[in-house]
Amino acid sequence: MASNRPAPETPFVPAQRETETFGYDAHRADEGPWEEWNPTEDSVAPVRGRHRVAKQRGGFARSSTVLGVGVIAAVGAGGMASANTGKPPVSISLPDLPSVGSLFGDTSTEAPRTATTALSSVGVASADDQQGTDAGEALRNRILAQAEQQQGQADSRATAVALATAERQSAQAAAHAEEEAAAKAAEAKDAAEAAAAKKAERKAAKEAEEKRQAELAKLAGQYTLPTSSYTITSTFGQAGTMWSSGHHTGLDFAAPTGTLIKAVHGGTVTEAGWAGAYGYRTILTLDDGTELWFCHQSSINVTAGQKVTTGEVIGRVGATGNVTGPHLHLEVHPGGQATGIDPMTWLRDKGLTP
Repeated sequence: MASNRPAPETPFVPAQRETETFGYDAHRADEGPWEEWNPTEDSVAPVRGRHRVAKQRGGFARSSTVLGVGVIAAVGAGGMASANTGKPPVSISLPDLPSVGSLFGDTSTEAPRTATTALSSVGVASADDQQGTDAGEALRNRILAQAEQQQGQADSRATAVALATAERQSAQAAAHAEEEAAAKAAEAKDAAEAAAAKKAERKAAKEAEEKRQAELAKLAGQYTLPTSSYTITSTFGQAGTMWSSGHHTGLDFAAPTGTLIKAVHGGTVTEAGWAGAYGYRTILTLDDGTELWFCHQSSINVTAGQKVTTGEVIGRVGATGNVTGPHLHLEVHPGGQATGIDPMTWLRDKGLTP
């Protein structure tokens, strides 16, 4: 703590007032004159942590009052802002203020601390920050709501598209299944129809064969083989030098001489007699004009113009004419034409098997 030494005494000289006074228009009684006061170590009591300052009007005292009023106003404004926004009040931390004496640059070794925030703007700034935070939060909520709405719309559209696609695929699958079912039904119908047609065809063929056999049986009753106890030795068309034409023109039934020769079918004898290389020959003309030649007979039992029936004896087997042994040479001439056909085929058509 600093102390002052006693000053030497000086004669009293009344103070001279200046023409101008401090802060007032006229002189006041409490403004002086004063005696000069020199504090001593004994007259000044030590004060820990603080410095005594002479009471003055105006100056810092007035500024301190304004500062306090500003702090109270700021705190009140902060509370009002908190009440208006419906949010909990914002806590305001005031910095530690230095003592009044330190503002006047006293000789204290303790360094003054500087305020970092203007006290008059503490409450207002907090309220503004709170309002800004609320506005930002509201904007953020609106943006999130819009994003959720757009996402919901997009999801709805995607769901609608998926449903439409699924319905279309289902319809296509159903149509495809119907087409396959129709195709299978058509195939089954075609197969059934084909099977029925084949069955009907087989039935018709069977019926036709049965009818043919019946007709053959009927014809067999009307036709007969020309002889019995025979052997087929030469067939139609067989080549050889024994025949003047170079090939055989009939069907040979080899049998012992004297074997009976029968009329194959009922008809009229148009010729009976010698025929050169054919020996004794009988020609039987049927009702349809077909001529049957019976050649190389040993004897003839009918005459020209005679009518005979099926199975009636018309002659006997012999070896007359151009032959190598006894046999019946049979030729068939449809319509009486000069060129004959295969007797084997003709007989089979009549239900006979030589």
